[in-house]
Amino acid sequence: MARVRIKDKTFETSIPEAEILASVKRVADRINADMAEKNPLFLAILNGSFMFASDLMKQISIPCEISFVKLASYEGTESSGRIKEILGLSENIEGRHVVIVEDIVDTGSTMKQMLETLEAHKPASLHISTLLLKPGKLQVPLNIEYVAMEIPNDFIVGYGLDYDQQGRNLKDIYTLVQE
Repeated sequence: MARVRIKDKTFETSIPEAEILASVKRVADRINADMAEKNPLFLAILNGSFMFASDLMKQISIPCEISFVKLASYEGTESSGRIKEILGLSENIEGRHVVIVEDIVDTGSTMKQMLETLEAHKPASLHISTLLLKPGKLQVPLNIEYVAMEIPNDFIVGYGLDYDQQGRNLKDIYTLVQE
């Protein structure tokens, strides 16, 4: 197991790139089958989902579009737990089949609010695709159709996920080592 040091913390490889890419391919295959003839709009949530969105799109073989949005939900350095605004939603999603592309779903609160916000724009359907799901931390009922991997409630970095904005560039996923 490889270790990396990011700022004041040590992380150890927990999910190698090859395993991530195989899981992304599996999700893409399901989306290709389910969304054939629907020309879905993939709505990738920045910053964390950029690597997942990129690798997912490389495996999508059906006609589709992608757009990127950022959620404004922070007050200072802490999440307020409430979405203030979806920044960058410039596409008209009315009547569209929308697939939200997220890096990780833990409590599900932010995703639930995002679904409510997007539903006001009258899409034909809304679907959730996430690279990682922490089922042990989920607090709200969500229909997450496309889950690449389920993980325990550990603090992780890499493959788009960060620790204090560092580590997003790592190709593998690393778990915090208790020192």
